[in-house]
Amino acid sequence: MKRLPISLQSLIIQGVALCLAGLLGYLAQLAFPLQLAWWQLALVQGGIAALLSNLNRQPSWWPPLHFIFFPAILLALQASVPTWLYLTAFLILVLFYWSTFRTRVPLYLSDRKAWQALAPLLPQTQAFQFIDVGSGLGDVPFYLESRFPEGCFYGTEIAPAPWLISRLRAWSRRSRVKFMRRDYTAIDLADFDVVFAFLSPAVMPALWEQARAQMRKGSLFVSLSFGIPAQQPDHEIALAEGARHTLYAWRM
Repeated sequence: MKRLPISLQSLIIQGVALCLAGLLGYLAQLAFPLQLAWWQLALVQGGIAALLSNLNRQPSWWPPLHFIFFPAILLALQASVPTWLYLTAFLILVLFYWSTFRTRVPLYLSDRKAWQALAPLLPQTQAFQFIDVGSGLGDVPFYLESRFPEGCFYGTEIAPAPWLISRLRAWSRRSRVKFMRRDYTAIDLADFDVVFAFLSPAVMPALWEQARAQMRKGSLFVSLSFGIPAQQPDHEIALAEGARHTLYAWRM
């Protein structure tokens, strides 16, 4: 059976958790001379929501979000936060994360260890085309372009704020990197010799099928942190302890 969109799942989880927390508060009041404070009910609701999120096998960043959702609202109400701050925070979140519900890819930022491990995998003496799918703030192609003068570097990012920041950084640095505001699924990967991704486990199977269908023989597909189920990589480079700090590479 097809799963519900994660946004609808989360709405249902929050509603169910709110009802259960209210029921537990009512039962506690009946069984004991005890009335839970609002902040206690909010924590109970958050704990139930996080548990339901885990049981529903939502991505790992969702349970913490579920846990803090109602406590954060309660804290903001008690702090008498000016209403314009809510609108400002909402707009900032939209600009950075507006596509996350659809793409299931949050904003992940890689670090220098990953960039340094990626560099030896690239062609060392010949021209090549490189693209970072989901390029965030542009750190990966910025790092590589100065080390590979023969390379042509591209990044693609659908969220408006990271894309705009990348463009501004490229302009201020007089960088050769070209940043596109496009969904990588609409890009023909056959145009590139190296495709780099730091996305999420939810989209890796589909991206792998796209890479297999489009990338040329001999080109390189690289993923940071997230492997492909049942596909053994040609290179596996551990950057630190834990599977989330590993570079996986496949020669197509």
